[in-house]
Formats: sequence, C-alpha cells, structure tokens
Amino acid sequence: MTDLRDSARAIWRAGVAAVDGHAATAAALDRQPRPDAVLAVGKAAGAMARAALDRFGPLPCLVVTKDGHGAGLPDAVDLIEAAHPVPDARSLAAGRALRKAVAAMAPGSQLLLLVSGGASALAEDPVSGYGLADLDVLNRRLLASGMDIGAMNTERRKLSRIKGGGLLAGFRGARATVLAISDVPGDDIGVIGSGIGASPASAAFVSDLRIVASNATARDAAGRAATAAGFPVLSNAESLHDDLNALAPAIGARLRDMPRGALILGGEPTVVLPDNPGRGGRNQALALALAREIAGIGDLVVVVGGTDGSDGPTDAAGGVIDGATWTPGAETALLQADSGPYLEAANALLRTGPTGTNVMDLMVALRG
Repeated sequence: MTDLRDSARAIWRAGVAAVDGHAATAAALDRQPRPDAVLAVGKAAGAMARAALDRFGPLPCLVVTKDGHGAGLPDAVDLIEAAHPVPDARSLAAGRALRKAVAAMAPGSQLLLLVSGGASALAEDPVSGYGLADLDVLNRRLLASGMDIGAMNTERRKLSRIKGGGLLAGFRGARATVLAISDVPGDDIGVIGSGIGASPASAAFVSDLRIVASNATARDAAGRAATAAGFPVLSNAESLHDDLNALAPAIGARLRDMPRGALILGGEPTVVLPDNPGRGGRNQALALALAREIAGIGDLVVVVGGTDGSDGPTDAAGGVIDGATWTPGAETALLQADSGPYLEAANALLRTGPTGTNVMDLMVALRG
C-alpha cells in the first residue's frame, strides 16, 4: 500500500507541476513586448511575477499575494501579503495600491496584469459606505453558504471598486495584457478573482486576455503521469462541482467498483459549514467523506487537494486516504467540519506548502 500511496501522490504532484505559475507565464510571454509595469495579484502572483521579471528584467512591479507566497521575489518588487480566504486590512491596502498603480500609468503605456485565484480576498477597495467589517461579514457568510465560486464572486463584485472590470476602468494607457491562471469552471476572466482582470465595457485601450493554465491542464498532466506509471486512465473529468454530501456517495460508488487504474477528477466542491466549525477545508472534508465510502477496501488510495497547496484556513492542501482511514471518531469530525485534526492524527494530511499556482482542486484515485 505504501508504493500505491507514493504513486498516487506523485501523479497528483505531476498535475500540479504542469500548471506552475512561473512556467505557464514564461511560456505565454514569448514574443510579448516589454511592458511599462507589472501588476500581479492572487495566490500564484509571486511565481507569475518572477517569470515576467526573468523575461524582461527590472520593471516597476507590484505583487499582491497570500501570506507566505511571496518568497524569492527581488527586493525591488513592491510586495503586499494579505489574508485569505477572509480579507484583512492589508487586503484593503492592496486594493488601493493596485488602483493607484493603474491610474498612474501614462497615456500610451503598456500594462502586464497577472491574475490568479485568491484575488477576491487578497485585494479589495470597497465602494463608498462599506468597510472591512462589511467585507468580513460578507466573506464569512459566503464561505459557509455552500455557494459555488461564480455565485460568491457575483456577490463580492457588488461591493467592489476593482472587481468586475473596475480596476482597468482607471487605465489610460494603450494596451493591457492580462494573463490568468484559472481557478473557476469555464475559465471565465470575469469570474477569476471576481473579475479583477476583466476589461470595462467602455475600454479605450487594446485588451489582450489569455488563460495560461487551468484545471484541464493539470488533469491531463496527471493522466500522462498515471499512464507512464502503468495505470490506465479510467476517467478524466472536471466533475467535482457539487455539494460534498452529494459528491462523496457518487464518487464512492465509482471507487468501490473501480478496476485497476486511475480516476482523475477536478473542480471545486462546496460545503455548508455548521456553526462554530472546526479546522479543515473542503478537500480535507471530501477526503474524510470518501474514506467512509471505501472503508475496508484494500489496494485503493485517493489523494484530493487544492492545487495551490492550501485548503480553507489551514496549511494543508487536502488528504491522502485509503480503506483503513475511517475509524471511530471520523463521523464526529466530519459533522463538525473538523476533518483536519482527524486526518493529521491518521497521518493522512496532504501538505505541500505554496505551489505557485491555483487551478481549483485535483483528485487522483489509484486502484492497484
């Protein structure tokens, strides 16, 4: 079983490596004209900005990212690390800094805007009459609601000056190139980061919007790694878009009947949180729920985790479970949204650290 766990982890990591923010951005910048400034926002902002600076050399550069995700940037970079998934005062400072940087660009200038998931919380400049306390209440309500990311970001845009095309509404330059790593279904630039990279309807500049990495990229790479390791790919689909309580039984039925091979799924499950939830995120909860579905089954391992290396307000990406993971106490942990401590005690947490990317979640199941 140890070999199977190692193989499943390696295949999952191969998927994540394929959407590395530095590599994806570097490939997209080939033959790209030199911009006058670089702005990067999101969990992958550090890796994406490094690629731009490697390509063009020193440039005015502002990076807004999650705590601990800005390591390795040149000292000259203006770095703001902020809270996620609930914004804090630094998020408001970041939103104001982004808006000021865009407004300061001269006529005829070229902007390179690098966007990745997490930007909704990491940078915000609320409309008049709203402040941090209102954003805190809104985000906590949305995160506990079970809404999908598109619905949540629709609500966030209503209170924002910089989302939904608001940021680029202040751009007076000639061209804005927006490269995005997608963490949303459909890879819609209007939804990624609540549309912080979207162009306003009245844009007077040339807009070049491109998706440089997505969940499909990661799944396909995981599929190639599985095949190379000798596991036939039984399914590769973006089908993790449902409530946890509906997903786990449906996936569980597939896992129990699964022949030798690999099942690769992507997406972003939703979960309705109880009052006073414990520690853990949607991936840890899904991992534990799947452990219940495959309890007692040998020769089967499931890895499920956030491709950004974090899951909810924790330092774990998700879980690595098998037929022996579900034991007494697991049911209580699942009901209390406290999957993290249970999985940690079972040596079943998936920890990767910041990955430099964010393309929703990735699940790899292997049957030996």
